Amino acid sequence: MKRKLLILSLLLVASMLLLTACGAPQPAPTAAPAPAATEAPAATEAPAATEAPAPTEAPAPTEVPAPIGPSGTLVRAISTFPNSLDIPQTAERQASTTAWQMFDSLVWFDDDGTIVPSLAESWDVSADGMEYTFHLRKGVKFHNGEPFNADAVVFSWERAAQGNFEYSTHWQRADSVVKVDDYTVKITTTEPDALFLSIMADNWAMIPPKYFLEVGQDGFNEHPVGTGPFKFVEWVKGDHITMEANPDYWKGAPKIQTVIFRPIPESATRVAAIQTGEVDIVTRLNAEEAQSLDGIDNVKVISYPLTRVFYIAFNNLTTGLDQPTMDARVRKAMNYAIDIDAIIGAIFEGHAKPAIGFVATSELGYDNAAPFGYDPEKAKALLAEAGYADGFEIGMACPAGAYTHFEEVCESIVGYLSDVGITANLDIMESGQYWDLEGNKQLPPLFGDSWSSAVGEGYPRLIGALGGMDFTYSAWYDEKIATMLNEIKVTVDQQARAKIYRELQTYMREDPPFIYLYEPVTFEAINTRVHGYHPRSAETYFLFNVSVDD
Repeated sequence: MKRKLLILSLLLVASMLLLTACGAPQPAPTAAPAPAATEAPAATEAPAATEAPAPTEAPAPTEVPAPIGPSGTLVRAISTFPNSLDIPQTAERQASTTAWQMFDSLVWFDDDGTIVPSLAESWDVSADGMEYTFHLRKGVKFHNGEPFNADAVVFSWERAAQGNFEYSTHWQRADSVVKVDDYTVKITTTEPDALFLSIMADNWAMIPPKYFLEVGQDGFNEHPVGTGPFKFVEWVKGDHITMEANPDYWKGAPKIQTVIFRPIPESATRVAAIQTGEVDIVTRLNAEEAQSLDGIDNVKVISYPLTRVFYIAFNNLTTGLDQPTMDARVRKAMNYAIDIDAIIGAIFEGHAKPAIGFVATSELGYDNAAPFGYDPEKAKALLAEAGYADGFEIGMACPAGAYTHFEEVCESIVGYLSDVGITANLDIMESGQYWDLEGNKQLPPLFGDSWSSAVGEGYPRLIGALGGMDFTYSAWYDEKIATMLNEIKVTVDQQARAKIYRELQTYMREDPPFIYLYEPVTFEAINTRVHGYHPRSAETYFLFNVSVDD
């Protein structure tokens, strides 16, 4: 298209501004945005460029350059070795956020935390809250050219709900998924589900039926196919995962041509890699590492509080059944035995806060109660009351390299428990092996972990860790907790749901299924050649709008 003469352009712009000022429809306000990631330390900015004077004569018409397609390569370091790139099988957040770059769900969360259309353009919900009719987006294709339609939705649900995967339970919230026509599906639940759309947004990745039936589960594991902005290229286990831009993405092509994910468990190695330009984004740094990057050319550090709770789990399903931790007095004693404030000060330089339960600070129903606090004498008294005045010996495990300073945290906990007579035999193991053992409920009676939630509520974290044998990474079951979690699930009214969360937290402090540790602030470092990268508080991120300077 040829560029119009300057004077005609100015007239057109003036006309558009006049129309807007005269009452053109404006978008409805959205929910208040979540706190943005803050820079640490603040970088000084160069003065804004001034505009050149407008030409006195219109320039000669020239051809407008063709739109620039995806370009450049972004390398992101991740702190764990993903166990899978198939969303229902991804063991933890770094695996799932890597995989999500290739997939879409029917709905998703925008940057304000609002559920918005994705592969479904719209949906209707019945008056009783148990029937959802989704109207699907037309013209969408999977990476292999297969069309996305109602058959793909039905197949994706049947495969994941019946697949006995780590997170099949998220798909089992639907009782049926039925094709109405090629671009309409009806999904029913057995009861109202207050978080159904939220769980769908964070878990229901659509896959192509014909391709999956051709290659089988093993073939899909080796070469996953979705509708997302990036397509799978290769996975060299233990070294890197490569994806490339999907030029036919239904939102338009992404800005980056190639994305490489590199597992680097050692945080010091990640710091070195961002300094040398070997990688463009590194995550899960500690405060000291972030400070060391202050003033480094081409590196910017950001920090933000995580909606993630760290804890030591008690196992009452398998390995902990015959242990002293079956007594609530022992579990409370172990909470009192550990100086969380000292751990936060010494290990995290104050960049965390004590966890008061299993609902994070920013989530619905957080009750702002006092934490257990450090009281070793009370811990000893409770142990004596439970019949363990001389203490006891117990097994404990923690993952290596998965979380910032977590090995040191676990070692500190062993020391504090020793002070009240409890000998915890700590085994720190490679994270991939750890997730496998956790999923099979084969970890020792005590084990450390953390759990984030991307839906603004603690329910996924609670049900995942406390759902009993039906949930892959659960190590605990309590009938009263199960009843209250089901009440949360079916209570649509938000204030009523918040009240149940608060009641649940009170109960879980009286009869704790965990040693509650902390909610951290996290640090990430990015190369200044990266633009548009905005991680969210659950450590989720989407690279569709991210670009890099060549």
